[in-house]
Amino acid sequence: MTRSEEAILAERLRRQRLLEPAQTADDYAALFGLLQPVTPAADTRPGDPPVLVHRAAFDDRAVTSGWRETRKIVKGRFLRGTIGYVFSEELELYANAFRRPLEKLNRRQELVYESLLHVGPLTPRQIKEETGLLNKEIMPILHRLQQAFLVYEDQLDTDWERPWYVFFQEWPDVAVETDRWQVAAQEVLRRFLHALVFATDEQIKDWSGWSARDIKRLLQLMQADGDIVSCTIDGLGAGWTRAKDASISAPAPSPTVFMLHRSDPLVRAATSELKRRFAGLEVLQYLLIDGDLRGAVCGHWRINPFDVEDIVVDLSPAERARRKAEIIQAVAWGYYPPSHQILRYAGEPLAA
Repeated sequence: MTRSEEAILAERLRRQRLLEPAQTADDYAALFGLLQPVTPAADTRPGDPPVLVHRAAFDDRAVTSGWRETRKIVKGRFLRGTIGYVFSEELELYANAFRRPLEKLNRRQELVYESLLHVGPLTPRQIKEETGLLNKEIMPILHRLQQAFLVYEDQLDTDWERPWYVFFQEWPDVAVETDRWQVAAQEVLRRFLHALVFATDEQIKDWSGWSARDIKRLLQLMQADGDIVSCTIDGLGAGWTRAKDASISAPAPSPTVFMLHRSDPLVRAATSELKRRFAGLEVLQYLLIDGDLRGAVCGHWRINPFDVEDIVVDLSPAERARRKAEIIQAVAWGYYPPSHQILRYAGEPLAA
């Protein structure tokens, strides 16, 4: 690991609050604001609140659940259709940055939309009664209209019967318009680069879901404005950093291992790289080792109890052996008896 790479990864850990988890709700709110849209953890119950694992010194689900009940945070489909939560006062920013517009509604989309417009709010069951459509038809329609910010799903708790609204009726002060995308996307990208310190074009695309063409345009504009600079980092590749971070220097932290779910912002930004690195494996979660995603927790997820089949780590044989106990402990944080057993480490069976 080169010194510049080490400094970037160390600073990333700090900004993500993985080294010093948030101690108060206010500290956590600042982090949530930086990393939004924040998603629920992967492979959890539908309707679970958003979470930023390992980044708070308390159960952040209790905090985000309270925020959701009071609409301090609200649900939408951002990041190329991914469920996420943002602070309600910043809904306009993120809706404009991630909206996937529909030029024209098809017949079934119009039917659902008109029902909500004239009769709503309605639950999916009530939409079925109004339109005669099947539930398997209704939900994809709602999700696509939600991505266009034409409808809004009011999720205040884990109740399955959630009402849906016409977006502009529920949020009359939130202006969502095509010509606002560029300015909104630049601000969101600026925050993303602050949170990651350094990112490649691929990482920006993986995280945002924006097209390569749109990303190129954003980067050119921000570079021309002096907001960001291009750079090449040994071990990380060619990418971008904020001008303020161009000469960053951060001391290396003590060795760390964190297990991150597949919807974590750091994991999402490395989706393509992780698919290449751990190709062919059935991955439950990933391991962030010294700030770099160098491991995968493998197995088959089930609703019923299941085991971790193997812990795969992309380390030298000596390093893999030296850090075995530390890595297993990080995995056992989320997978422990009686529901789970860790069966192998680096392909070798573990003693029962």
